[in-house]
Amino acid sequence: MPDAPSTSSEPPDELMQLVYGELRQLASAYLARERSDHTLQPTALVHEAFVKLSPQKKRWENRSQFIGVAAVAMRRILVDYARKHRSEKRGGGARRVELDLATMETTEGAIDLVRMDEALTGLAKLSARQAQVVELRFFGGLTNDEIAEVLAVSYRTVENDWRFARAWLKEQLGEGPG
Repeated sequence: MPDAPSTSSEPPDELMQLVYGELRQLASAYLARERSDHTLQPTALVHEAFVKLSPQKKRWENRSQFIGVAAVAMRRILVDYARKHRSEKRGGGARRVELDLATMETTEGAIDLVRMDEALTGLAKLSARQAQVVELRFFGGLTNDEIAEVLAVSYRTVENDWRFARAWLKEQLGEGPG
């Protein structure tokens, strides 16, 4: 798909058709890391994210920017679901899962999205850009080149931000040195 800028006059349905397949794959990947009894399906996650983004009267610069913003919206939806699930079951059967931040995958397939969200919120207080790099890479599935484009920084800056953010998150999630 070309990375051509979209216009604010582009109908939302047309925009959805352009990125729907990619967003659905992203949603499937997110849900694969979730608990096995999750009730949300990839299609529903994409549609909820798009509903959140539809009222925004934003002019999207390119596909990468839109995918990144949609990924953040999906993350927030999943975190809200996880919080609700926990509150319903007083812990929601949550289990501690070791997070390999080098690849941002888990050894058991599921991550504690609430803990990850809390850690990202803390990171954002230190460095909003580094938190964005994590969101775009982990939740958005963007490459370093795409992240650099979305954030209007150099590739090297993205690499440095990722390196710091990964180490900081490991420390905060209790998996780093210390």
